[in-house]
Amino acid sequence: MPKKEKKAKTPLSDEEQLLLFQQKLLAEEEMAKKKERLLSQFLKDKLAKEEHNSALNLNKINTQWRTVLREVKTRELHKDIEILSQTFERVVDCKDNVIKSLAKDLSEAEEQYARALRSHLHNVDQLLALQRHRLSLLEESYNMELEALTKEFETERKTIIDQHEKEIHYLQDIFMAMEQNYIDSEYESKLEFQSMWNDLKNMNLEEKHFLRLHLENIVEDLWRKFQDVLKNYTDATEDRKAAFETLQVKDEKSSKEIEVQMKKIQKLQDAITISKGKIMIHSRESEDENRYIRNDKELVLVQLRKLKAQRTQARAASQKNLVKLTLESNATLKALRKIVDKGEKILKLAEICRKFETEEEKVLPFYSSVLTPKEQEGIEENNPEELTEELAKVMVDYTGMENFWKRYNKVKLEQLSLQHRRAQLLDINGKLREMLKQYLDGISVSDEVLSQLNPLFIVNYQSNLPQPLSIPIAHPGSTSPPAPWRDQRRSFFLGSS
Repeated sequence: MPKKEKKAKTPLSDEEQLLLFQQKLLAEEEMAKKKERLLSQFLKDKLAKEEHNSALNLNKINTQWRTVLREVKTRELHKDIEILSQTFERVVDCKDNVIKSLAKDLSEAEEQYARALRSHLHNVDQLLALQRHRLSLLEESYNMELEALTKEFETERKTIIDQHEKEIHYLQDIFMAMEQNYIDSEYESKLEFQSMWNDLKNMNLEEKHFLRLHLENIVEDLWRKFQDVLKNYTDATEDRKAAFETLQVKDEKSSKEIEVQMKKIQKLQDAITISKGKIMIHSRESEDENRYIRNDKELVLVQLRKLKAQRTQARAASQKNLVKLTLESNATLKALRKIVDKGEKILKLAEICRKFETEEEKVLPFYSSVLTPKEQEGIEENNPEELTEELAKVMVDYTGMENFWKRYNKVKLEQLSLQHRRAQLLDINGKLREMLKQYLDGISVSDEVLSQLNPLFIVNYQSNLPQPLSIPIAHPGSTSPPAPWRDQRRSFFLGSS
């Protein structure tokens, strides 16, 4: 031992002292680095423990608060349930009365609708019956006029035919009378001719007898000569004489027949000319009558076409009116269905909104005016409007909507107040979020936090704040942190708890 002390007390050279000093510095740097590592590890472990403890404490506080709030809420809900049961019974009674009244109104409306439908169908049936009756009357009048015209035509035709037959019979009678007259006149003329011929014959006989006596001598002479010549001539022309006699006989017969036929032809030609003249007269009269009949027929056809056109126009107009009536009835039915659907929708929305009404709204659904008399006078002064008759009529028409507009305005004001409150709460929430972020940034360690100013983060007993801090130097052998760190940690734990 004394030898070692003597060796230790021996003075060292400068180089040895410098090396020893360098070794001490290196040892101190290594110790400082080790302390920094331990300190960072300690801080990380402590931060994790604190986060875990804060989460547990927060869960415990939340569970305790939940139990307390549940108890308070149960009491409030029991009270609300009692009040709501009373109000519900009262509302149920009101609803029953409303339902009964609505059912009554609905039955009345259905009866009115059925009555209106029956009246509409009755009116339509009456219109159809009237149209059918009108068409039947028109058809009857048309048939009557047609029958009358046909009867007139048939009667005129029969009269014309009868008159024609009568005229033909009259002409035949005239022809027979004329022929009989001609035969009688011919017979008389023949008798006269025969008497005259007899007279002339007698006269000729007398003269002939006288001349014969006078000429007998001459004739005897001549006769002898003639007989001689005649014998010669007869001998020469015996055959020709026989042929001549036969031809003469035929000529006489044919001449007589020709005369008879010529007389007949003349009679027939005269009758034909007379009948032709009568036929021409009758044809002219018949043509005039036929022309008049054709004109009457054309007029009747024109009137018939006009009546048919009027009937078609009336039928089209009635069809158009019927279509228009059906379209208007369908439009009214659709409008009524829309109104009924809208009313049902309004009633459903009212039932849904009834669930969200407060007790005060259920008890007093229609509040009185919130404005004071002075405020109302000020509004009237600001809006001076004289009531006219039209404005008064319009106001009377909308008097039943006052309660609706009161409730609508109340809901609108509540909506605006809730929107304003929501904006305020959103502002408060933003501020709280900023404060919470600052707090979380203060208790968390990250690159963003390290880059900003944080009074709780201390490295090597120094904060990143700009003001200087007096931190005592810890002994190398001590493992406990310095007093200021303990104070800050204690304050941090208290604040977190």
